[in-house]
Amino acid sequence: MISRRGILKTLAGALVGAFGFAGYAFSIEPGHRLVTTRYRIRPEGWPDAMKLRIAVISDLHASEPQMGMKRIEEVVRHTNALKPDLILLLGDYGVGQTIYARAVPTADVARALSGLSAPLGRFGILGNHDYWGTSLRGWPYTEKKVNETAQKYRDMLATAGIRLMENDTVRLTHDGQPFWLIGTGSMIALPIKARKFRSFADLPGQLARITDDAPAILMAHEPDLFPTVPKRIGLTLSGHTHGGQVRLFGYSPITPSEFGNRYAYGHIVEDGRNLVVSGGLGTSAFPVRFGVPPEIVLIDLG
Repeated sequence: MISRRGILKTLAGALVGAFGFAGYAFSIEPGHRLVTTRYRIRPEGWPDAMKLRIAVISDLHASEPQMGMKRIEEVVRHTNALKPDLILLLGDYGVGQTIYARAVPTADVARALSGLSAPLGRFGILGNHDYWGTSLRGWPYTEKKVNETAQKYRDMLATAGIRLMENDTVRLTHDGQPFWLIGTGSMIALPIKARKFRSFADLPGQLARITDDAPAILMAHEPDLFPTVPKRIGLTLSGHTHGGQVRLFGYSPITPSEFGNRYAYGHIVEDGRNLVVSGGLGTSAFPVRFGVPPEIVLIDLG
């Protein structure tokens, strides 16, 4: 028979555990941890002689207290210390949740991001939050309205000296070898009604701008674009999902993707095509992370 004291001890232990979990998930992991997640990938058709190091920053969601200026500056220092050839930013720069977040001014974010350094340059795309804001509370949405919101982040990247790749294509050269970098707009840029959006991503238009057989890399905020990506693209880089923000034993219970856990997180290979989904840095919807700490992604190609 369990004594009254035993029951009280069990309840007390459960409460301590619950408070400990909450403290870790709401404070320590999202606000204090920062990891570097490394991948070594050789896409089909990638030249043997070309080795390319890419640092990826995604879903910054700049806001106090979890991703304030000190944290952003820490991210910049850590990214530069990895000595990448190329730095790519995958969107969602503004506040992602309002439970207790306070926005960091875009001018301050621009100042911090201007410190990023890589010999081949720094390139960025926009995420869904950069078009329609913190949360879907601004109905009705129009193309004019979302573009006005996005313009703040276009200006922010320009101020930071980061080239905007919003439906753009550029040919770069590394160690005498050319490659293409493609960026798209968000697939869910313009909210039409609940769970229905208009895509601003123009992948066919960008593929049409490729004029030779040099390898290509794609920046697409949402990984849901991946099923339409041809083998011509050696590597697709995405964010958006935050790895579900809660991830246990390789599974994310909630993922903002039409494909569930298929593209929730990590390195995915389908039909010889490579996708890397970053868990990102900040939080959205709820200020919690558990099992998927804020990360800088480092990819060595070749």
